[in-house]
Amino acid sequence: MSDPGRVQPVAGPAPQSPGLNQWQRVTNTFTAPSKTFEDIKRGNKSWWLPYLITVLFSFVLFVGITMKVGWEQVAENNIRMNPKQAARMDQLTPEQHANAMRFAGAFTEIIVSASPVMVLLGASVVSLLVWSTINFGFGGKATFGEVFAVNFYATLPNIIPPILGTIALFAGLAPESFMINNVAGTNVAYYLSFQDTNKALYAFASQLDFVSIWVAVLLSIGIAKVAGKSRSAGYITVFGWWAVWTLIRVGMGLMAG
Repeated sequence: MSDPGRVQPVAGPAPQSPGLNQWQRVTNTFTAPSKTFEDIKRGNKSWWLPYLITVLFSFVLFVGITMKVGWEQVAENNIRMNPKQAARMDQLTPEQHANAMRFAGAFTEIIVSASPVMVLLGASVVSLLVWSTINFGFGGKATFGEVFAVNFYATLPNIIPPILGTIALFAGLAPESFMINNVAGTNVAYYLSFQDTNKALYAFASQLDFVSIWVAVLLSIGIAKVAGKSRSAGYITVFGWWAVWTLIRVGMGLMAG
């Protein structure tokens, strides 16, 4: 029989399981994403590994383009997709045309080689948008650092198009067929003719991309987790901005004619 005068010890909090390392978070992003985002919510916000992975595969594609296509050809392919710009180029003398193509090729190469900076900039903008929306629109409690980390893990599927594009280049894809803005057949627009398709429709078809939608789903789950809100709040936040971006692209297509 227990002594009624004896003070019973208070049970302490249950010990937390050890956090995941970055490789485990990367793996779980593809197999069990909730575990990755729960780990970020516990305070493990390191994001440099998924960033390096993203940059690595961008560099692999960069090398493939340099070896198999060439940057002047990339620029020429881009110009061919813009009839007005192509018409202006046709009015140049052969010497002017050659100089313009060299400049366009070098400029394109510089822009693509700046992908490590562009990835950071893009992640910052997207993180700011979804962080402010989930917190101020839905009363979430996420920190910007948590959302920034979630963004880098959620966007890991974006390595798939560079991988597929690189494989296609080394498998013998014609340089004239390579489009830097749509390197792999993960979206509907890849299978349409840019010249023969209404530009607004083409822009909308570009948004119907299974990798982009996969990323959006992961980001929705992740920001809902770190913000302490329902998944529906995460989906509304992310796909709401996805819809805004789609409308912008379609509007630009309408103006292009």
